[in-house]
Amino acid sequence: MMSSTDTDQDSTWYGDGLSFECTRCGACCTGAPGYVWVIAEEIARLAAFRGETVDQFSKQYVRRVGQRYSLIEKPGGDCVFWDKASGCTVYSARPVQCQTWPFWPENLETPEDWDGVKSVCPGSGRGQLFSLEEIQASAARVHS
Repeated sequence: MMSSTDTDQDSTWYGDGLSFECTRCGACCTGAPGYVWVIAEEIARLAAFRGETVDQFSKQYVRRVGQRYSLIEKPGGDCVFWDKASGCTVYSARPVQCQTWPFWPENLETPEDWDGVKSVCPGSGRGQLFSLEEIQASAARVHS
């Protein structure tokens, strides 16, 4: 008898898992402008990590985009917390969006989507093998 997990594994193109190992290259933190979505809990965690109040942190590092909030960027689109010499300066407190890369729903829709990730992220497709369950749990944490 098959469980729902067996059925999911058989029908998901990455049922055997996917490999990923962060190389701290910064490809996901730099480049074209975009958004690093944050919610109140993440803002509070980042502020505490930096030794700032939520208000201090928010005034300096957060912008409102419609009904949501995003970290600001440096000119050119790099994350405000990316440093070329030392990498992510808030790594241990980084937002869920950063923690769950590259296992975002839009990166997992098709093998071609994953190939696109592998073309820009040198850690995708190598290193630790993550199981279907781990990948799905990571994707489920992404703020949509």
